[in-house]
Amino acid sequence: MKKKYITAYLWQHRYGIFCFFFFMILCGVVFYLYRLEAEAVLYAGFLCACVGMVFLWKDYRSYANRHRQLVRMEEKLLVGLEELPSPSGIIEEDYRRLLQQCLELQRRQILEQDQQRSEMMEYYTLWVHQIKTPIAAMRLILQESEAREKTELTAELFKIEQYVEMVLSYLRLESPSQDLLIRRQPLLPIVKQAVRKYAPLFIRKKLTLELTVEDSCLVLTDEKWLSFVIEQILSNALKYTASGKIKVYLESPATLVIEDTGIGIAKEDLPRLFEKGFTGYNGREDKRATGLGLYLSRRILQRLGHTISIESQEEKGTRVRIGMDTVSVRTRE
Repeated sequence: MKKKYITAYLWQHRYGIFCFFFFMILCGVVFYLYRLEAEAVLYAGFLCACVGMVFLWKDYRSYANRHRQLVRMEEKLLVGLEELPSPSGIIEEDYRRLLQQCLELQRRQILEQDQQRSEMMEYYTLWVHQIKTPIAAMRLILQESEAREKTELTAELFKIEQYVEMVLSYLRLESPSQDLLIRRQPLLPIVKQAVRKYAPLFIRKKLTLELTVEDSCLVLTDEKWLSFVIEQILSNALKYTASGKIKVYLESPATLVIEDTGIGIAKEDLPRLFEKGFTGYNGREDKRATGLGLYLSRRILQRLGHTISIESQEEKGTRVRIGMDTVSVRTRE
């Protein structure tokens, strides 16, 4: 690295070095033409070279120190110019002013973007909470209704609630102030809460559920966010499984598995399942697919320190694994 500094320094000062040696040679030629003694010429040249080397070394030390200071600032990701080395000339001063103007423009743009994003977040959050009121009213009306379409309307209303919850979760996830509450808690109640929410769909589609998660299993996670992920995976399993069963079990050492016997996922779609907005072949067949469920699930699990992977075969089913390295077994008293 030091050799790189020296090479860059010499290249930057190449014209000055060239001029120094040029004048040295010129002086030597003049001394020779005047037939001065060679010893005097060599002695004068040696003194000039020594003085030049001293000044060159001091200037190089200053150059290297300034470079190291700038590298340290880059590593610390400093935004301001307060810790920049003092400009050594009018050109560096011009660059400093230009950089200051660029930073001020960037700060103004960031403030404007933050303000616009904050206003958008407030609007959509308010909208989500407001839309819940008519949804709740519709559910009450359907509960008192005896119409033949009640089952279909209830199912569609449930989907609306899902999409609203997804929007709210997306907004919360994008917000810098995430309401994460990480603590050790039993896994089974979290899974049961998600399964209970989709119980009407299990009954309607006549699907069997096999739940084999032990009540002594503990996991270090956020209950609300993990429940949301499990709900998204169950929702996909129910959507693409027409008959058969859905299994939820714990695979050693610390992996929650949700497996279905649905239509599966095309092999070419598997690498892109977690991309934002990607729906794949099945999603293109289902026009209501948003491509956000698995994207949000992976982002949430990354925040929780968990992992997610998917295996699938067409016409055979899909297996989703949620890896939780912090799973432990609760001792019974």
